[in-house]
Amino acid sequence: QVQVVESGGGLVQAGGSLRLSCAASTSIFSVNAMGWFRQAPGKQRELVARITNDDSTYYTDAVKGRFTIFRDNAENTAYLQMASLKSEDTAVYYCNVRVHPLGLEYWGQGTQVTVSS
Repeated sequence: QVQVVESGGGLVQAGGSLRLSCAASTSIFSVNAMGWFRQAPGKQRELVARITNDDSTYYTDAVKGRFTIFRDNAENTAYLQMASLKSEDTAVYYCNVRVHPLGLEYWGQGTQVTVSS
C-alpha cells in the first residue's frame, strides 16, 4: 500500500505564494509520477501539474508560468510552489501518486487553498 500525506494549504491574498508538499510512503512499490489535482466547488477535479521520476513535467495552461512542481526522488516527496495566486486558484488540492509497475494511483486527503481578492 501507499500512504500519501499533503501539507501546506491555507489562506493567502491574491498575488501571494504558497508551497504545497506531498509525501508518499511505500515499502512495496516504486513511485513513478506525482501530481497535484484540484477541485473547486461545483467543478470537476482537474490535473494541475505532474512530474515523473525522470523529471518530465506537465502543467495545465491556467497555471503555466505561476506554478512549479518539483520532487525529491530519494524522499518520494513532491512540492508545488504556487506564485501570483488568483482567486480562481481557490480549491481543494489533492496529491496523486502513481506507482510502478502496476500503474496504480493513490490520493492524499486534500488540502484547502483559499485565495482572497
